[in-house]
Amino acid sequence: MQVTKNKVVSLSYLLKKDNSQGEIIEQTKDSDPLVFIYGNGQMLPKFEEHLSNLVIGDNFEFTLQSADAYGEIESDAIIDLDKDIFMIDGKIDDEMLTIGNIIPMRDDQGHMLQGIVVSVSDNSVRMDFNHPMAGNVLHFKGKIIEVREATAEELNHGHVHGAGGHHH
Repeated sequence: MQVTKNKVVSLSYLLKKDNSQGEIIEQTKDSDPLVFIYGNGQMLPKFEEHLSNLVIGDNFEFTLQSADAYGEIESDAIIDLDKDIFMIDGKIDDEMLTIGNIIPMRDDQGHMLQGIVVSVSDNSVRMDFNHPMAGNVLHFKGKIIEVREATAEELNHGHVHGAGGHHH
């Protein structure tokens, strides 16, 4: 069975920064693969493009430029916020405002964002809302472990159920 739209794909991969010699960013094992429904927007479009029509046992290796992955680093996504908004019960939690700490926040539209603390001054906190992988060239190498039909329920819910899938 080939990797095509609405198939459930299980794959293992090694993700490196820049190229095949780069530092390892992430690794999955064959015994604990990445499992997703192909073609329903869960994965990066260019990532899926490289897997199109592969079959079980096929190996793959490709590089995504940052523009095709998580985008370039946008300077306007790095902003200074008033320190007061980090107050909890009238106190600033200094531990939370540790440089490099990731803080979940909402924007003015109510969307969830992950912000990384860049620096802290007396009155403000500089936060970086770029995706942590923005600006990176990503090199993937891996293997297709399983390809199966998605069930009607999985397609309806938009994610995989059972082994490797959605846990309640």
